Amino acid sequence: MPDDSELIPGSDILFDDAACGLLLTAENGTIKRVNLTFCRWIGYSRQELLGLTLQSLMSTEARIFHQTHWLPLMQLQGAISDVKFDLVHREGHLTSMMLNGIRCEHSSGIFHEITMFKARDRNRYERELLNARMLAERHLASHLKTQRNVDEAQGRLRLTYAAAEDRALFAEQMIGIVSHDLRNPLAAIKMAASLLARKELEPKTLMTVGHITHSAERAQRLIADLLDFTLIQVGRGIAVSCSPVDLHPLVSECLNELRLAFPGHELIHEANGQGDFSADSDRFYQLIGNLVANAIAYGNANDVVTVSSTIDERRVVLSVHNFGTPLPKGLLANLFEPMIRGSHDNAGLRSIGLGLFIVREIVRAHGGEVSVTSSKKAGTTFTAIFPH
Repeated sequence: MPDDSELIPGSDILFDDAACGLLLTAENGTIKRVNLTFCRWIGYSRQELLGLTLQSLMSTEARIFHQTHWLPLMQLQGAISDVKFDLVHREGHLTSMMLNGIRCEHSSGIFHEITMFKARDRNRYERELLNARMLAERHLASHLKTQRNVDEAQGRLRLTYAAAEDRALFAEQMIGIVSHDLRNPLAAIKMAASLLARKELEPKTLMTVGHITHSAERAQRLIADLLDFTLIQVGRGIAVSCSPVDLHPLVSECLNELRLAFPGHELIHEANGQGDFSADSDRFYQLIGNLVANAIAYGNANDVVTVSSTIDERRVVLSVHNFGTPLPKGLLANLFEPMIRGSHDNAGLRSIGLGLFIVREIVRAHGGEVSVTSSKKAGTTFTAIFPH
């Protein structure tokens, strides 16, 4: 392999004290050069980063975006700009980045020159937290006028403020997901589909266009779904639009998409029985995707994830099974509540704890119930049962 100075002409711009993170990666994402600014941001030494892939430092959503959109765009147009995504710091928390990249061909191979900046957007929902604090102060003033017991009024203030803070934090997290984490991937999907549609398409490219187009449509619906999740908190629930579906092919198609997102994992589909079933196919995609992502995040890396779909005269059953460390018994009762998640060592697959809550709400919207069993011997199985 050539030394650093020979990789890309002019690559001496990767100086250590730049205000931005500078990286040089191979086409497959392997880090060849990296400056100290990026090392400090992500918490690793230069020696630890060299030889790793950039994808291994990404969050789950960023890995999917890299596989389905970022890499095809680099191959197609040779550059990407203003892409926002999350990297996982060595200590486990997410660090938001803005990225620009250029694809360069050299005698020793194809490389990507990447510039990163920390995303320092001020979340507009901080204003809601400030308003909540002001409301709590007015609430205290009102009580002081009508009650002589100042201690009681202060106690109520603390409770009101804590509840308002929780609501503001929840709104901040949800709107942050919708406005940032989905906006850039959706824009990239649409742009890629538009560019590819203008060209003479080879069979492999045609398949990519199909995935991109379908992903763009589903991403738009996903934004609406996340906004629906906010409405769940005020009692409105998830809306579904049911129509006749062929369950087994639907599950198979969903798993084909998930195999692209998780190429290192084996996904098996077991189908049993036949019959009509009425469901919202988009919600079922979301349901299966959340359960499979959860199984991959918490299961053994080398074991298969098995998805079973069963139809009989009385019910429809969908289950997802994986082997791995069993879930703690104390966690099972609240596992489907929002912001609840298990603990695992794979920091790149951590989420904010909404996936299983959305699973439960989708199942209930179809008139069904979801449950989980977990043991060291039998593994972990999530089972959704619907009336037929």
